[in-house]
Amino acid sequence: MARKSVLIIDDEEHGRVLVKQYLKPYTDYFIAGECVNGIEAIQQINRLEPDLIFLDIQMPGANGFEVLQQIEHVPEVIFTTAYDKYAIQAFETNATDYLLKPYTGARFEKTIAKLGQQSRQLPFTVANSYSKSVAFPERLLVEHKKRFRNIAVADILFLQAFGDYTEIHTKEITFLNSTGISALSAKLDPAIFIRIHRSVAVNVTHIAELYRDIGKTFLVMDNGTEFNVGRSYLPFIKHLII
Repeated sequence: MARKSVLIIDDEEHGRVLVKQYLKPYTDYFIAGECVNGIEAIQQINRLEPDLIFLDIQMPGANGFEVLQQIEHVPEVIFTTAYDKYAIQAFETNATDYLLKPYTGARFEKTIAKLGQQSRQLPFTVANSYSKSVAFPERLLVEHKKRFRNIAVADILFLQAFGDYTEIHTKEITFLNSTGISALSAKLDPAIFIRIHRSVAVNVTHIAELYRDIGKTFLVMDNGTEFNVGRSYLPFIKHLII
């Protein structure tokens, strides 16, 4: 199994040192780099495409939430912060965990265990089998201009996280929904709507093409929208290739 790359993002040196110290026994992970501010973090995440980031919240340049809103590559996220007031907002971004400083080695160990559990996701074939026994809606009532518009689920091209909200994209219109992307995706057939990274789920019937360039995989929807597929989500795409 390939080792997973880690980027540590914290403006305080002792915060970065603590992560390195606690991560050292876990040989499945290697540290690809460190960042000391939000602007550098955005650049390094997109350049290095780490599998996992340890992300502080209050930083110069851009805070942790602003970093997540501006990145193209979306890794697994573990927040590390001295403030508990951001916990709810952090989990709404689909973060794996929230480490409140100062945390112990035992608490860090639980976080790594969570990562292991998430990596053992159901394969696409199992999700496909599961979908046959569950009734998923063919239409949804989506709020638009203080009313609810009846749209066909088949007309949805993709879902994209937008802060704490989710954009529902069809060919004709884009709806902004207050439900988070994970909760919204759970309402839809997992054989049709698949995640290609943490902030995007696509309707496989609207995929126009897939291609690779400079070691990255790109997916193009039939309306021309293009996405970079996150490395941890490539297995879900590969199951579609014959």
